[in-house]
This record gives sequence, C-alpha cells and structure tokens, in this order.
Amino acid sequence: MKSSPTSYGAVAVSIHWISAILVVALLASGFRAGSLDATSAKAGILAVHASMGITVLLLTLLRIAWWVLVDKKPIDQTNSPAWQVITAKSVHILLYVVVLGMVASGIGMLALSGAGEIVFGGSEASLPDFWNYTPRVPHGIGARVLLVLLALHVGAAFYHQFVKKDGSFRRMWFGRG
Repeated sequence: MKSSPTSYGAVAVSIHWISAILVVALLASGFRAGSLDATSAKAGILAVHASMGITVLLLTLLRIAWWVLVDKKPIDQTNSPAWQVITAKSVHILLYVVVLGMVASGIGMLALSGAGEIVFGGSEASLPDFWNYTPRVPHGIGARVLLVLLALHVGAAFYHQFVKKDGSFRRMWFGRG
C-alpha cells in the first residue's frame, strides 16, 4: 500500500492513474461542452464533467493527505541536474494548484449561474451563457495551462523512460520498481 524508497505504493499509483484518466476526460468533455450551444446534450456533458471534477477534487485532497499524513515519496533516483529536479517539482505543484483552481472556478460557475439545477436537476430551463460569469475566464485559462503542464509531465516521463532509461514508469506502476 505504501511507497518504498524506490517505488510508489499501490495507493499513490492508483490515485495518480485514476486522476490522470479523469483529468484527460475532463479536458475532453470541457472542450466539447464549450463548443456546443446551450442544449440538452451540453447539459448532459456538463453533468458528467462536473461529477468527474468533484471526483478529481476528492482524489487530489486524498493524495495530499496521503503524502502529508501517511506515506513518503520515493527517493529521486533519476540523477537529473538540479534545474530538472526543480522544474519537475514546480510542474507537480502547479498541477495541484491548477486542478484545485479549476474545481473552484467550475463550482463558482455552477453556483453563480444557477446551472447546477439545470445540469443535475434535469430542469428544462436553458443553460446560461457561462461567459457572463467571472469564473469562466480562469476556468478556460486553467484548462489551457493544464494542457501545457500535462504535456510537460508526460514528455518528461517519456524522456526518462526512453532516453535516460531510468525506469521511471516502473516506479509509478503497481508492484515494486
């Protein structure tokens, strides 16, 4: 369950991969919903999108609590230059900050616009224009920043796996690396 000095434990690995899948699905569903007019199809997508967003919030809070209260991260074994270590830590922190900001702005949009009742309550009212609500701008910017951070994160993982060949993927998978 817990991490070892050389690899992540089952809890950390599970939270990581479930969160990763959900974040990709959130980005896809968010951009899809944003491209639609205020229709029942958009409300359906937003219902799934908002539910996944709350799930990611809970997983992110669980992950933070797990690291603070229960587990220790494995020792960095990449032998990377200091600038890469600092960049990696910065990207990870920014991922947390942006994800939490995305959840806050999403909840803010639903609350301010009254769309929560339409999305979750099945109301026949039409969806509001979310651009009329302040949280829409940081939500859109956050989605694009999140895409960049994910590209950096995945790119670094591939670099470590296929260029440096340091076994980084094994460390973030089930079983001991």
